[in-house]
Amino acid sequence: MRNGLPPPPSSFNIEAGMNNYKSHHRTLPPPPPRFSPPAPEPWFAWLMPLVFVANIVMFVVTMYINNCPATTGAEKCLFYNNLRRFSFQSFMDNPLLGPSLITLKELGALDWKLVVESKQAWRLISCIWLHAGVIHLLANMMSLLFIGIRLEQEFGFLRIGPLYMLSGFGGSLRSALTPGRKQTISVGASGALFGLLGAMLSDLITNWTNYTNKCQSLSTMLLIISLNLAVGFLPHVDSSAHIGGFISGILAGCILLMRPQFGYVSRKHIPPGYEIKRKMPRHKCYQYLLLVIALVLLIVGCAIGLSRLFEGYYLPGGCSGKRSNKHRSLYNTFKLNVASLVDHDLGLAGSKAFPESNVGSSNFIRSKDRERRP
Repeated sequence: MRNGLPPPPSSFNIEAGMNNYKSHHRTLPPPPPRFSPPAPEPWFAWLMPLVFVANIVMFVVTMYINNCPATTGAEKCLFYNNLRRFSFQSFMDNPLLGPSLITLKELGALDWKLVVESKQAWRLISCIWLHAGVIHLLANMMSLLFIGIRLEQEFGFLRIGPLYMLSGFGGSLRSALTPGRKQTISVGASGALFGLLGAMLSDLITNWTNYTNKCQSLSTMLLIISLNLAVGFLPHVDSSAHIGGFISGILAGCILLMRPQFGYVSRKHIPPGYEIKRKMPRHKCYQYLLLVIALVLLIVGCAIGLSRLFEGYYLPGGCSGKRSNKHRSLYNTFKLNVASLVDHDLGLAGSKAFPESNVGSSNFIRSKDRERRP
């Protein structure tokens, strides 16, 4: 045998030798083709650019209605020679280069008294489309273009649109429940934009198995979120709306941004002739668990927040002056018990250990005595 071939056939058995030669070189059938799932095509982003244009148009309309020269005088308006009717209020009225607070309130700014006492709940949504000035508008729109378009290309408008609105609503609700909101108004899309940041974090957590560089992605995401949350500590910035929108975005992201696990292939994407031996489930168990928990928390949180808002309550840390008679009596009873505990059991009345408690309890007791006198 030479070179792995059978010896040449003898002259008296040529036909048999040729058959053995062909059978030795018979090729094996090709293995079945292996199928890999197609790469997802990015969505065409049109909703977030449309939101961008809507915010710009709404700001122009706001400045037109504001009409600074007619309301405050042309000499007090900024850039009157160039902008005329669209000129800005003075820095004393609005340091962000924008309209007056009266105009913002008329167009739908978040005002606690109008929402609670006048039942204008639509302001929880309308305030998302208003901005206090050019600086405020530019900062929010840059974030919208960088974050919103990326998410829409990855998940589509059917998911990002509801997520944007839910986050904005959650930020407005959290802002309305903040102590001191009765004296100020709030506008801006910051809550919705922080909801997009929260959605990016929930995407990383919910679809953890789909990421390759998990630690790097998580550290980068936490750095971006920390820098943006730090903006809330600046003066005249509504950090409560940022926190409310961020939490709402995380919960909504766990519901809307759940993706199939790595390696899953839908039947409609498998061409004829390809077989998959082991059927892989579309989602993992922990993804369904996060979905249920987030859905319950989002519904319960919004329901409790709305009920407490329209009852006239704030979140812990502050209280409004509006209470029903039942709640007022319970509150007064609790305060009276605390005052009695301090006065009798601890023997701290008149001491310097709890000056605020002593002042409050003594004033409260004197007011009760006045009510009992004929």
